[in-house]
Amino acid sequence: MIEQRADDGLSPYRIYTRAEWAALRNDTPMTLTPEEVSRLRSLHDRLDMKEVEEIYLPLSRLLSIYVAATQELYRAQQLFLNGGEAKTPYIIGVAGSVAVGKSTTARVLQALLARWPNVPKVDLITTDGFLLPNAVLEREGLMEKKGFPESYDLPGLLRFLSDVKAGRRPARAPVYSHLVYDVMPNQWIEVDRPDILIVEGLNVLQTGRLPKDGKAIPFVSDFFDFSVYIDASEDVLKSWYVDRFLTLRGTAFRDPKSYFHRYSRLTDQEAANTATSIWERINLVNLHENILPTRQRADLILKKAATHMIEDVALRKL
Repeated sequence: MIEQRADDGLSPYRIYTRAEWAALRNDTPMTLTPEEVSRLRSLHDRLDMKEVEEIYLPLSRLLSIYVAATQELYRAQQLFLNGGEAKTPYIIGVAGSVAVGKSTTARVLQALLARWPNVPKVDLITTDGFLLPNAVLEREGLMEKKGFPESYDLPGLLRFLSDVKAGRRPARAPVYSHLVYDVMPNQWIEVDRPDILIVEGLNVLQTGRLPKDGKAIPFVSDFFDFSVYIDASEDVLKSWYVDRFLTLRGTAFRDPKSYFHRYSRLTDQEAANTATSIWERINLVNLHENILPTRQRADLILKKAATHMIEDVALRKL
């Protein structure tokens, strides 16, 4: 019997320990090799086979149930409406702070879901491509707000998700380069009617201010069928961000084409101070103002410990 824990008994979530959640895998097969798991891991993440087995295989099993149920509901609705439209893609949102490991989670889910017995087509996009170009951010005085909700081309992102949900083909998402720290002009990722689309980004669960006149204003999360929030304490996130910055200083930042090439010559202490300043001035503010307040909107919350391992799972009750 899995124990339900809540502070006041009114929580919309059921909280599972790692062991309790791992037991829900049942007979879900492992379809990834150790080499594949290693390639899916982001910088400084500690993803291993045990993490996939105990956390992501149970989640894959849960999602298989949810996707099948949603498709059955959609077929029933089409029958009621005498419609003959093709099935609509199932969209999964992945949210959380900078440096928390969203990319790893999104890639692992994509790899596992694409290996279900019916071999669905699973696409993945990040909202980085919908950031406004640096030239626009500089003109609007938003470079220090990059990653905040106001730094995105929200209408473009909403059009893209609307096209995907409507089955328009192909839907196109802009390409973002982390090397040059900017959107690449005239480069696109085509998403052509996938069975499942994973959308990863800092603020994908944001709602914004509701209109007083009651007129419909769609939010990104309105297009999601399921959402995951990756959580960790602030001190742990700061430590991970600084560690990642120090590693990048000796790797990607050394490339002369890198936007951050100027940081490659910093000493360890200078780099740590610079990373701490960026974290506190930008990323921590974004976390407090925009990202963390959306945590309770997720269907699933994965809480990470300082080891990068997920220590408990919160699943929204139906």
